[in-house]
Amino acid sequence: MDFFNNHKKLFGTAALFFIGLTILVAVIPAINNQQNNAPLPNAIALSADAKKGKALFISNGCVACHTQQVRNVDMDKVWGKRPSMAADYAAIHRTDFWRNTATLMGTERTGPDLTDVGNRQPSKDWNLVHLYNPRAVVKESVMPAYPWLFTVKKEPAKNEVVVNVPAAFTKGIDGKIIATKDALYLIAYLQSLKQTPLPEGSVAPAFLYKSEKKAAAGGAAAAPELDGKALFAANCQACHQENGEGLPGAFPPLKGSQTVLGDDLEKYVGIIMNGYDGLPGYGVMPSVGKNMNFTENEVAAIINHERTSWGNNAKKVTPEEIKKIIDLVKSKVPQQ
Repeated sequence: MDFFNNHKKLFGTAALFFIGLTILVAVIPAINNQQNNAPLPNAIALSADAKKGKALFISNGCVACHTQQVRNVDMDKVWGKRPSMAADYAAIHRTDFWRNTATLMGTERTGPDLTDVGNRQPSKDWNLVHLYNPRAVVKESVMPAYPWLFTVKKEPAKNEVVVNVPAAFTKGIDGKIIATKDALYLIAYLQSLKQTPLPEGSVAPAFLYKSEKKAAAGGAAAAPELDGKALFAANCQACHQENGEGLPGAFPPLKGSQTVLGDDLEKYVGIIMNGYDGLPGYGVMPSVGKNMNFTENEVAAIINHERTSWGNNAKKVTPEEIKKIIDLVKSKVPQQ
């Protein structure tokens, strides 16, 4: 047949077939997905600084170790309040015409997932110390340090951000460690990573493969007892450390703390829920409890762990009394 002997007809037909098949199985479904999946109503666009930080996140290869996707399995609950969905990525566009490294969903979890890290670890001070040298705040961390994002000055300017790195990690450095603009841009991007709440009335996809509750003696399922140590490790330990001694000049100790051991539960609960900025020489504590929507049971479990660990020996609290204090604390916070 002349068709198979004519290279123009043969390759022309193959090219048209390939283009048509690509449009049918790739382009049209992609356009359809874009039309069917819109950003959630409460989604917040990246700020100018966060966009620059995202570019730094890409250029430094952070996606190689960190994912941004909460799978619908029970073990991923620690990374977000709900599984990720298409709407979470609908407003993310190409980096530029040539590159499509936009969603940064990742494939490896050598480091923690970052989907909701803006809520889970919102402390600017902690993030800067961690970026300078991860071992300063997480002893077992395998993350590389990024000292080139910082400079050293003997006399910082008023508008420059001084990073309170523990002395053990500043040996041989004569001066103050200053965060560069690039470091601040990267932190702005990390702090912007927050799971968008679903619209009121919407039901979040369920986490699958939940562990079964053990039956009590009477045959009914036993109510799970919250693990204060695990809650502390997930939400507080990064700053206050596993030994409760904090980091000098950066994060205050809980071991022997008068706030932890004292009777002023309103102040104690207020710090956990709304953060604190009244301790000279230490960084600002973010509103961890508010960001993570702690219940009275979770707050009580954390307080009881802190009050009975590291040599601390104070009276335990009950969820009932903590609930009254949380309601009182909420009523005193000015409405935005």
